[in-house]
Amino acid sequence: MAIIRELKESLHQHFADIGQALGSPKRLELLELLNQCEKSVETLATNTSMSIANTSQHLQILRNSGLVETRRKGVRIFYRLADDSVHALVSSVKRVAERRNADVDRLLETANSNTEEFAEVDRAKLMELAEAGAILVLDIRPEDEYRAGHIPHALSVPLAELKDYLVNLPQGLEIVAYCRGPYCVLTGEAVRIIQNAGYSARRLQDGITEWKAAGLPVASE
Repeated sequence: MAIIRELKESLHQHFADIGQALGSPKRLELLELLNQCEKSVETLATNTSMSIANTSQHLQILRNSGLVETRRKGVRIFYRLADDSVHALVSSVKRVAERRNADVDRLLETANSNTEEFAEVDRAKLMELAEAGAILVLDIRPEDEYRAGHIPHALSVPLAELKDYLVNLPQGLEIVAYCRGPYCVLTGEAVRIIQNAGYSARRLQDGITEWKAAGLPVASE
């Protein structure tokens, strides 16, 4: 029985190690970014507004827990998720938090307040309208994520460049913005910027991750 108890405790310790690796908002953000595409330490530091040293420390914890893998190209190190189960794990954590923590729901409502959704059931219609030029679909993620995979006919306009981009657009154009997924609060901000510039704007209910999971076509460059 003592051996069985030791085995159980050892297993649960390994499980707990994964939980500890996830126990940081910055590490969860890093995993969300790496679900989009492989990224260098420098790019991740920029994306998360952390120093390269802090980013490297968080990435090392994720690597030691087996959640991410690396490759070296010259002097640069690139990180990626270990496999799809890592994204599934993080997604499960987010869903549980949304269901069981009222603060999460309130924060999401605040982030997306006054933004009309392009409903999930209209994904196919979205592509038809974009292909016909009836609407403009904007991908507000960083450009490297757009190049790795985006909705067909969508244009890459990172959030930081959105205000300058809108100056060149004709009035009366309907715009649909999307980001990484339902928990990406940048989409609500993008829609507000577009609406404040005088355009009709909506946000896609989910993001590129859900788009791929639905088996819809994805373009890359």
